[in-house]
Amino acid sequence: MKTPTSLALIAVSALALPAQAACPSDSDVALMAARHANLQLAPNPSPDLTMADAVCGRGKYTKFLAQNYGKVIGYKAGLTTPAMQKRFNLTHPVRGTLFEKMILHEGAAVPAKFGARPLLEADLVVEVKDAGINKAKTPLEALRHISRIYPFIELPDALIEDPAKFTGPILAYINVAARLGVLGKPIDVNASPALFDALASMTVRLVEEGGKELDAAKGSAILQHPMNAVLWLAEDLKKDGVPLKKGQLLSLGTFSRAHPPKAGTTMRVVYEGLPGNPTVSVRFN
Repeated sequence: MKTPTSLALIAVSALALPAQAACPSDSDVALMAARHANLQLAPNPSPDLTMADAVCGRGKYTKFLAQNYGKVIGYKAGLTTPAMQKRFNLTHPVRGTLFEKMILHEGAAVPAKFGARPLLEADLVVEVKDAGINKAKTPLEALRHISRIYPFIELPDALIEDPAKFTGPILAYINVAARLGVLGKPIDVNASPALFDALASMTVRLVEEGGKELDAAKGSAILQHPMNAVLWLAEDLKKDGVPLKKGQLLSLGTFSRAHPPKAGTTMRVVYEGLPGNPTVSVRFN
């Protein structure tokens, strides 16, 4: 039988143990989803959340998102630049799921307050041509299994109350902040060495109305070549037994900083070096 003294020591020892994160509870996930649906800031998840627990929470969270956004149409890769990985103390990207009602089209008008903590980024989307993409080993092989490339302005929602306490696992848990995105006109893919090289050497510019440039980056800013993000997504999904399918859209990551939208402005992204120097734009109300 334990003495009162030994019981006190056990209690003190228990208090001294660090808090352990776990897979977010059903109630916590439901609250996060409700705040997302109502454009409200959500409480920060535990800073001790592990990546494994974040992936568990994401699985629950995306089931709620599907209720509002419809069927899965693809996936997104986040943290695809060395700077962003360093900021979040990771050595790899993180994955989110895209749903059909998240996708808007060229020239869309969007409320500046489209989310709890709305942002905009210059991005790029590709469309899967066939299931062979799941066996691709090199970026050029991946390009051969892509049917179209789309200019893309992503409109993520940082969602949580204190973004200064963001971690890589928290970003994964909230589905890499997926909310909306605007697709430009597609470019049909001829998987030639010229197009492959252009994807790495192109300059992607984020420009606001009036011509002021906010950011610019080379295509190689995304994992040295955008098709490396495709390979990473295919491999990450494979771990969960989920193959990529024909027609799915893949958002490959950002070429710019995240900027808050301003009502009454139009933002445009230009892809200098891709065939036709394509663009995509969005107007904020």
